Amino acid sequence: MKYTVIGAGAMGYRYGVLLQEVAGLDVDFVDTWAPNVDAVREQGGVYVSRDHVDRHLVPINLSTPEEYEGHPDVWILFVKQMQLDDVLARCAHLFGPDQYLFTAMNGMGHLDKVRRYFPDEHIVAGTALIATVLNGPGDVDFIGAPGAGTMHMVNATEQPDETTRAIERDFRAADLNPELTRNLNGTLMAKVIFNSVVNTLCTMFTSTMGQYAAYDGADEITRTLVDEAYDACERAGIQLIMSRQEEVDSVNYVSKVGNPLHYPSMYQDFSKGRPTEVDYINGYIAKLGRENGYTCHVHEFVTRQMHLAEAMRDAKAAAVAERSQQVAAPQEAVPQEAPVAA
Repeated sequence: MKYTVIGAGAMGYRYGVLLQEVAGLDVDFVDTWAPNVDAVREQGGVYVSRDHVDRHLVPINLSTPEEYEGHPDVWILFVKQMQLDDVLARCAHLFGPDQYLFTAMNGMGHLDKVRRYFPDEHIVAGTALIATVLNGPGDVDFIGAPGAGTMHMVNATEQPDETTRAIERDFRAADLNPELTRNLNGTLMAKVIFNSVVNTLCTMFTSTMGQYAAYDGADEITRTLVDEAYDACERAGIQLIMSRQEEVDSVNYVSKVGNPLHYPSMYQDFSKGRPTEVDYINGYIAKLGRENGYTCHVHEFVTRQMHLAEAMRDAKAAAVAERSQQVAAPQEAVPQEAPVAA
C-alpha cells in the first residue's frame, strides 16, 4: 500500500522513513512547519541518525497540505494535540472515502477530531513506545538499535479488517513490532498512563528516563500515579490491556533498559519553549476521574505543576529577552550645555 505521513516530526519521520527504507514501500510526507519543509527541500531529504551517530541523508517527498496531490491508501498522523484541528482542516480536501488513517499520537482527545473526517471502520489507532528525537528542521535521531521499541494498534471498531491487518504486516516489515488488539480505549489509555509518569516527571525535573527510574523512590511515585489512573479508568468502565503491576513494570523496563538515556517528547517541547501536552495526558486522566465521580488528586496536582513550570519558563525567557534589549539599545547622547562667556 501507499502511505502518506501527516506531520514530519520525530515520530512521523521514524514511521515514514522505516516504511520507505526498510519495508520498501511508497511513502510521502505532508507537513505544515515551514522551516522543516524548507530544510528538506534545500537538503534534498531528511538527515537521519541513530543514537547520535551515522548521520546520513534520506531523500523524501515532502509537501505542504496545499501543494500535495497524492492519494495514499493510508494516512499516518503524528502531530501535537494542540495543532490537530488546524492540520486536519488544512488536509481535509485530500481525504477520500476509500482511505484509512492510522495514528499513534500521545495523549487522548484526537480520535474525536479524526472522526469528523473518517468513519471508525477506517480509523486504526495505536500507541508507540519508540524513542525518537527531532534535532531540528529536517534532522531526526532514531533512539535504540534497529527493531527497538514496540507498538499496539487497534481498529476503532475493535474488529480488525483486512486493511488493518495489511497495515500491521507493513509495520512489521518496517521493524516497528506491531501488536493487534481488540480493545480501543484500553489500548490507548495504557500509553497515556505510561506517559503520565515518565513524560511529565522527566520534564518537570529535567531528567532522562533512566535517571528517573534510578531514584530510590521512583517505584512508589510510579505506583501512585498508576493506581490513581486505573481507579479512574475502572469507574469509567475502561478495561486496560495490562494489569497495574504490568504497567509499573513497563515504566521500569523501558526507563531502565529500553531508553535510559532518552528525554521524553514532552521534555523536548518544554525545553524548546513550546506548550506541553500535559492537558491531554495527566489532565485527561484527571478529567476522566471528575466525569466519573472520582478525584485524581495527584494527576490534578501534577497537571497544575507542569503549567506552573511552563509559566516560570516563559517568564524567565521574557526577562532575559528584555535585559538583552536593554543592553543592545544605543545610549542616548547627553546634551552638553553651551559654554558661558567670561
